[in-house]
Amino acid sequence: MMDVVESGRAWRPHEITSDAAGTPDLADWLDALGAEGLADLLTERRALVFRGFGVTPEGIMPVLDRLVPDRLPYVHGNSPRTRVRSNLYTSTEYPQEYTISMHNELSYAHRWPTRLTFYCEKAAERGGATSVLDGALWLDSLDTEIREAFAGGIRYIQNLHDGFGFGKSWQETFETEDRGPVEAFLRESRAEWEWGPDGLRVSQLRPATTRHPVTGAEVWFNQADQWHPAGLGDKTSADLYQILSPEEFPQYVTFADGSAIPDEYVEQIRDRGLESACDVDWQNGDVLLIDNVLVAHGRRPFEGTRRVLVAMSDVAAGESAGV
Repeated sequence: MMDVVESGRAWRPHEITSDAAGTPDLADWLDALGAEGLADLLTERRALVFRGFGVTPEGIMPVLDRLVPDRLPYVHGNSPRTRVRSNLYTSTEYPQEYTISMHNELSYAHRWPTRLTFYCEKAAERGGATSVLDGALWLDSLDTEIREAFAGGIRYIQNLHDGFGFGKSWQETFETEDRGPVEAFLRESRAEWEWGPDGLRVSQLRPATTRHPVTGAEVWFNQADQWHPAGLGDKTSADLYQILSPEEFPQYVTFADGSAIPDEYVEQIRDRGLESACDVDWQNGDVLLIDNVLVAHGRRPFEGTRRVLVAMSDVAAGESAGV
């Protein structure tokens, strides 16, 4: 059994070991399973951990070619990370002493990846687990008052500077120096935007939940707690938000009508997500594949050196919330 810590929930990622697979070569096993078989297994299990295959940095690309073909760039991503090669990135480069709360990748965007693959090149000396959470369980854990309050959707606001300022620049966010592709992307995303003397302001209206295209399961699917000052665990960031007005925040979130989201709502969303999650404690060479709609993910604090890489694939169109 894999080393997983749970908080009273029955669900956990499904582990596949090299011994059970009958081969030390993960790419060979995936070829035998086939693309359709993998898709069915992932939908059924929601998250898969491949352990004991001894996947090396030199051998990860053939595995990724099978797990996340046609890998996507991290365009419009709001967290800091570095491209390693072939749309393989470092996981979020957030200070290691802080927890990263539960979220689905790019759930604030009009389009998001349906799959994420994490590869543990170097496990931390202490801590650093990747937390995973069934999105339907997360939704069910929230008070009815909160679910009803978010039924109308969420408005995400970004202030992306022009190379100097707080947060990310628009150039870094969209991986280009050309305004044309940025505007084309935002137009296709049904976002509102405005260029200013200091950069770009983007506003997007999105739903708070979504349904899985195969299972039909409704899941909590937004990043309200990560975009709201009350959800910040980073004291430096929290202090920054104390000295700026909401209109100046690098990123901010409101209800669809522009009204403020109460701090206590955000804190419940964050805390119940973390409480309901289970932790995948990494071993060198592990690979984790998740369905990005059915499963949210996060990160526990760690000590020492940790290197976990991430790739994403299979873009799905987001639901319009009226934009």
